[in-house]
Amino acid sequence: MEKKTWRNQVWDWVKPFLLALVLTAFFRNFIFLPMTIEGSSMIPTFQQSDQIIVETIYHINRFDLIVFKDASNRTLVKRVIGLPNETLRYEDDQLYIDDRPIEEPFLENDFVNHAGGTWTSDFTLEELTGQKTVPEDEYFVLGDNRRSSNDSRYFGSIPSSAIIGETTMIYFPFQRLSIVQ
Repeated sequence: MEKKTWRNQVWDWVKPFLLALVLTAFFRNFIFLPMTIEGSSMIPTFQQSDQIIVETIYHINRFDLIVFKDASNRTLVKRVIGLPNETLRYEDDQLYIDDRPIEEPFLENDFVNHAGGTWTSDFTLEELTGQKTVPEDEYFVLGDNRRSSNDSRYFGSIPSSAIIGETTMIYFPFQRLSIVQ
């Protein structure tokens, strides 16, 4: 058996660290991105300063929590309510998609229940945007804290090209560590 030189021994130690560094950089920049919540528009799902993981590989479904850039280049987190080619409206705090009532189970919590009054004001997509359906390749999003959210009611639907990814996990602070839906 051939004796290794000191360079070969050092290289044997350095290789795993380099591999770990490359993999960490890849996952952090291309698959999982850390982000800190700013603001109150997603209370109670997310609180101010929650740190979340954003997955950059995603398929968008109704009620997914997406991260995107708005027209002023701010990074926002909102919940997908309307999918491409759907009509939507709220009437008496009830979501209707294509004229069918849709339950919003994520709004069944103490924060909403104790707020009293109407949680989501009445509107139709056409009243807000002048369009009867959510445009192709776009999504209508709302914050969970409907009374204090700058969302598609104000800036319109989100093009899929503006979407960074989807989030399902709070990783800090540790007492709030959880999978969110």
